[in-house]
Amino acid sequence: MGNDIPKQFLELCGKPVLMRTIEIFHEFDPACDLVLVLPENQQEFWAGLCLKHLFSLPHRIASGGETRFHSVKNGLKLIADEGIVFIHDGVRPLVSQETLVRCFETAQKCGNAIPVLPVTESLRKLEGDQSISVDRSLYFSVQTPQTFQTAQILNAYEQSFDHSFTDDASVAEKAGFSISMVEGNLENIKITQPTDLVVAEAFLQKKLQK
Repeated sequence: MGNDIPKQFLELCGKPVLMRTIEIFHEFDPACDLVLVLPENQQEFWAGLCLKHLFSLPHRIASGGETRFHSVKNGLKLIADEGIVFIHDGVRPLVSQETLVRCFETAQKCGNAIPVLPVTESLRKLEGDQSISVDRSLYFSVQTPQTFQTAQILNAYEQSFDHSFTDDASVAEKAGFSISMVEGNLENIKITQPTDLVVAEAFLQKKLQK
């Protein structure tokens, strides 16, 4: 982001991105158990932001690990009850309630669900020195929350770390589980670059005006 402040703490329409994200899940289910995974060296800063913004939604903190895999595993250690687990990027503050419902209901029925969108741009694949056109209808862009029945995802994360793991679905897939896809929402962007923050602000302002 070219900023000294971690992207999840940057303000989005007057409030840190991470708070916007947490509020979406509280809106989905005020009784849900919220677990926030943060590096240890960011936890004090987060506590200060909560005081500054009078942010009081109940949540527990787990410490981040060396990779996403280890961070998620640390968060899952705080999950004791059977149910449905959403694993979500803190910098995706615009996932829709409709997407959450689709993920939840499909995970209840099929064991898991990941939100996806069809690829709309042309794709090419490198093979040696050659680039080859590929059929984009065979590919999907994957979002979060990646959603699982508790027993399934805990089972999957009993595996040792593998460098092929890019997300939670890849972890579950290697453990032998088939992955179910549901429709995501276009606004559910991952804020990784300055332009993403501008786009997210435009989306959020439109939402807040409704």
